Amino acid sequence: MPAGAKDAHRFDDLFSEFGPIKLRRFFGGEGIYAGDVMIGMVFNNDTIYFKTDAETRKAFDAEKSKPFTFYKGKELITTTWLSLPDRLYDDPEELAQWARAALKVAEASPTAKKKARKASPASRALRKKR
Repeated sequence: MPAGAKDAHRFDDLFSEFGPIKLRRFFGGEGIYAGDVMIGMVFNNDTIYFKTDAETRKAFDAEKSKPFTFYKGKELITTTWLSLPDRLYDDPEELAQWARAALKVAEASPTAKKKARKASPASRALRKKR
C-alpha cells in the first residue's frame, strides 16, 4: 500500500452485522456507501460520521456526538452528519442498528431517491435485504 494510503477494508469487521460497505474518496476524507447510497463519511483520523435527521439526531445528541463542521470561506458550516459514539466502535451489533437508521435517512434524501430510480435491479435488491 502506498505511503499515506488507507486500507479500504479497515471497517469491514465493524460493519459486519450491518452488511457490506464500500469506502470511496470524498473531498478530504472518504464516503461510506451501502450499495449506491452514502450513509456515512470518514474524516479526522478515522472518525465516522453518520447522516442524521431530526429523529435520529436525538440518539446522537444523547451520546454527546459532535457534528461534522467545515469552513466555507470564513463561515463555519455545521452539517447534519454526526460522529459515531466511541462505544459503538466496539459493538458491531449496535452499530448496525445506527447504520440502518442512517441508511433510511440517506435513502429519503432527494439525491438518493433520484439515484435509486436510475439504479440497477441488483442494487435495489441489495438495499431490500437490509
